[in-house]
Amino acid sequence: MSTGRDILIRPVVSEKSMKLFGQDKYTFIVNPTANKVEIKRAVEETFKVTVVGVNTIIKKGRVKRGGPGGIGRQTRAGRTADVKKAVITLKPGDKIEAYQGLFG
Repeated sequence: MSTGRDILIRPVVSEKSMKLFGQDKYTFIVNPTANKVEIKRAVEETFKVTVVGVNTIIKKGRVKRGGPGGIGRQTRAGRTADVKKAVITLKPGDKIEAYQGLFG
């Protein structure tokens, strides 16, 4: 069985996630194999809060080219990793204390 640390990788700190923060919504990068029930359980156990809803988004990796470049030289093509995000909605009044220092 996975623990909260295996499922929740890191919080997302962006302009959009800061706007959602005021609506009791928190955004995390999560394990790509985790489902919504596992994500909900991990957040509730880790932060001792009540989760009302979980929305997930899978962002596909983009193509990157690099290597010894230049005109006529061979370059290598690759991809960045796919990322799964989860937007967690908490019960009104619940807060995740770890976020308080980030967003004020």
